[in-house]
Amino acid sequence: MDTRQLTALLQLSSPALPIGGYSYSQGFEAAVDLELVHDEATACAWIRQQLELVIAQCEAPVWALLFTGWADANWQGLGYWNKWFHSSRETREMRQETEQMGWSLVKLATDLEWGEAATRERILALPTVTLPTAHAYCVHALGINQTSGMAAYIFAWLENQVMAAIKTVPLGQMSGQRILNQLRLGIPALCSEALSRAAHRPPRIHTLAPQLAILSSRHETQYSRLFRS
Repeated sequence: MDTRQLTALLQLSSPALPIGGYSYSQGFEAAVDLELVHDEATACAWIRQQLELVIAQCEAPVWALLFTGWADANWQGLGYWNKWFHSSRETREMRQETEQMGWSLVKLATDLEWGEAATRERILALPTVTLPTAHAYCVHALGINQTSGMAAYIFAWLENQVMAAIKTVPLGQMSGQRILNQLRLGIPALCSEALSRAAHRPPRIHTLAPQLAILSSRHETQYSRLFRS
C-alpha cells in the first residue's frame, strides 16, 4: 500500500466521516440498560463476542463478497449480497442503521467522485444500499486492497463500540483505550477467518445472534436512549 492509498484509507476510517456512525450502538446501549454490561471487563467481553460471533462470521465475509463483486463487475452478485445483508438485519433499528449509513456513504463517494462514473451509476441504481456494500465500493474505488479495507471496516466498528461503552457504562477514556488496544490485536485473525468463509463454496456465513436481535427489539421502546440502535 502506497502513501496515497494509506491516506485514502485513513479518510475512509476517520470518525469525522459524515455517515452518522456515532449515533448507533448496535444493541450495546440495551445491554447496559439490562446490566449485561456494567464495567470495563464486561464491556470488553461483550464487544469481543460481537467481533468473533457476528462480525467475523457474517458481516465481514459479506463485505468480502461485495468487494469481490465490485472488483469483478459482478452486478448480479452485488445485488444478491446487498439484498441478503439487508434481509439479515432482524429489527427495524438494524435495517434503518445500515440503510442510513450506506446512503450517506454513497452520497459522500458521489460528491467526491470516488470511482468511475459508470460504476457510481451502478451503486446509485440499487434500491437500497447497505453499509457493507457502500464501504466495499469505496475501498475498491480508492484502490485499496481487500484485506486492508476489511481491517479498516472492522476497526471502525470496534472504535464505535468502544465510544458507545465510554458514553453508556460509563467508562473513562483510558478504559476505552485499553479495550481498543486489546481487541484491535485480533483484527488480522478476524480478517483471515472472514476471507476464508467468503472463499468457501457456498460461503460459510453464520447469522445466529438471538440475544442481539432481542436487545435491538427492546431498544426500540427503551425509555431513555442516547443512541438510535
